[in-house]
Amino acid sequence: MAYREEGDGKSFETARAFCTATESFVQPMRADVCNARYGLDPAADCEFYVEPEPADDEGETADADR
Repeated sequence: MAYREEGDGKSFETARAFCTATESFVQPMRADVCNARYGLDPAADCEFYVEPEPADDEGETADADR
């Protein structure tokens, strides 16, 4: 999951959830699943779940753009 302020030829006032597995913007409920909110488990509750990439050498994680 990433949050982007532009995409699909548009820009947004507020960053929107972007699924890096499907390469598409997603609804807030999908972001809740990905971010494990409300007791949801991405591995069990998301059909597009993939293991997160390991942190790079500079200590940043794959979700650094959040």
